[in-house]
Amino acid sequence: MALIVQKYGGSSVADTQSLQRVARRIVQTRQAGHQVVVVVSAMGDTTDDLIDMAAELNAHAPAREMDILLSAGERISMSLLSMAISAQGVPAMAFTGAQAGIRTDAKYGKAQIVGMVPERIARVIRDNNVAIVAGFQGVNDAEDVTTLGRGGSDTTAVALAAALHADVCEIYTDVDGLFTADPRLVPTARALHSLDYEETLELAANGAKILHLRAVEFARRYRVPLHVRSSFSDKDGTWIAQGPAPKSLRGIVPAKALEEENVEAPIISGIAHDRSQEKLTVVGLPDRPGVAADLFAAVAKVGANIDMIVQNISEARPGRANISITMPAEDIPGVMEELQHEKSALDFIRIDHDTNVGKVSLVGAGMRNNPGISACFFQALSDAGINVDIISTSEVRISVLISLDRLDDAVLAIHKAFDLDSEETEAVVYGGTGR
Repeated sequence: MALIVQKYGGSSVADTQSLQRVARRIVQTRQAGHQVVVVVSAMGDTTDDLIDMAAELNAHAPAREMDILLSAGERISMSLLSMAISAQGVPAMAFTGAQAGIRTDAKYGKAQIVGMVPERIARVIRDNNVAIVAGFQGVNDAEDVTTLGRGGSDTTAVALAAALHADVCEIYTDVDGLFTADPRLVPTARALHSLDYEETLELAANGAKILHLRAVEFARRYRVPLHVRSSFSDKDGTWIAQGPAPKSLRGIVPAKALEEENVEAPIISGIAHDRSQEKLTVVGLPDRPGVAADLFAAVAKVGANIDMIVQNISEARPGRANISITMPAEDIPGVMEELQHEKSALDFIRIDHDTNVGKVSLVGAGMRNNPGISACFFQALSDAGINVDIISTSEVRISVLISLDRLDDAVLAIHKAFDLDSEETEAVVYGGTGR
């Protein structure tokens, strides 16, 4: 018998028919002799609909009230799913994040989990019931509801799995696991049977939307095995861990995951792309020690997440430098306001804002020991006539910033250059956006 935490995204619980299908899968897992804890997202586009309604009423709605509002979507889906499971003869109980013991800080809309006390959940599964937990939410020290930001249900599931010492955390979505590229863009993308945490982190951090970055970080820190699969099919999916799966999961995880020597280690694992970022260039900064530190201190004040950084010495302005940074589009307004406020202190000339940028990344643990990867990567972009703006690398990743209108072309060109196409049937996208 294994303890399994299952997470279902919005497209998996989009309507009552979908909820019944998910309930059948949960009941089957339970009937196979396993203990089950389930984390659910809001149904379909519920969160977006709630945001739109709030905007109609108040363009600057208080963050605390927004978190109370947005947490409602998961509460609806958890209750309905519990009812669907009970209707199939298996006792189930639904819990909010607060009831499940998920404690967070007070950063409304982007709260971080600071503690887990899932005593009620542990009691429920000891009594042989199924526990259904609302994802994406917790409670802070003031007993106010908080939300974890987009993709927060993934983090909820992994955190619960860690606290409960679960054998595996299954992430159910609307595609059959992780692929060498987004199958919505590259239908011939190859399914990945297994990955390690490092590769998965790079894919998640650079635009792959199947897993949330914080969830993967949590999984790596606490060594929670992840199994990404579709709620719409019975295909094997992708196993993410360091080492083989425990024997207690035989019949649950891919057979290849049960033996360490069979876990694949390809040179290139996949390609990620990101349309969500924009670029700021601070032009004419004094070229002296401490200026960059002051610049990034100003950016940090507004809590922006910087991705790529490049500095160029200005030939036209001796003693001056330009610093370009990329970050999520939603962070741009706050950063620009703060930088303008600090303009006199930073002594720069102007800020250029570029929205027509996209990032494409090549990821693979085998890159560190295989020369020629970079040459092939940049040759593919050159052959496609795609110019590179910024380059960023790690031991297992190459990322470039390019024109947004060439992003799709870049992904397709790189995927073909590294011969990543599947020889089997095309990947299936069952619906929704992959979350």
